[in-house]
This record gives sequence, structure tokens and C-alpha cells, in this order.
Amino acid sequence: MELKHWLNSINFNKENILDEDPTEKYPAFVVNKCLSGSLDSVLFANEMNKSHFLDPKLQYDFLLNSLRKKRRFAPWLKKGKIDDIDAVKKYYGYSNEKAQQALRILTKEQITYIKQKLNTGGVM
Repeated sequence: MELKHWLNSINFNKENILDEDPTEKYPAFVVNKCLSGSLDSVLFANEMNKSHFLDPKLQYDFLLNSLRKKRRFAPWLKKGKIDDIDAVKKYYGYSNEKAQQALRILTKEQITYIKQKLNTGGVM
């Protein structure tokens, strides 16, 4: 079963996949990661991350029955953006949130300058 089927089941159509086919393996970590990108589902995903030891069916049922029916989409962070965030954090001493805010206003030239200043040479 594809990830989109699990997410659609939890977020939108509310059909229980595990009742239809109990042999399916529920990808709890990836589903929680996807749900953590939406403001209204981040706390539910965090609860499931804290309760990782629970049976996957219990985790799935909790999310299926707790979250309201809604289309949720949160794009994944790309590797380049992660590298940029790390550079801004190190250069300015910012937290993740402040670094993301700074990236919105910094130009590509400024980010390149920051990366050059942080480059200590050597083999990567």
C-alpha cells in the first residue's frame, strides 16, 4: 500500500484500511512525519511519536478517529534548503525558526557569501 493511501485514509476519506486488509504494514514513522507538517495535526503526530511502542493498529486507529476530515499537504524540505538553514544557523547563531525566517529575506548571493565565509576548506 502506498503512503498516499494511508494519508488519504487518515485525512480525507476516513476508510479503515487495516479492517479491509489486516496484513498491511502501517508505516507509522513516515505518516507521523507527514502529519507533523500541518498545524492542526502536529500535536497528534507528536503524541504518536511519544507512544511509538504502541501497536501500529492502535496508532493508526488513533489518528484515523482523532483528526478531522481535511485535505492536508505539507511539502518536504529539500536538501539544499536544509544546507542553507544550517549555514544561516551557524553564521548568525539562530534557531531553526529564526533561520527559516531569515532565509525568506536573504538573497542567493547573500547565502552564497555566508557559505563561503563558513567554508574552512578540506575534503567534504
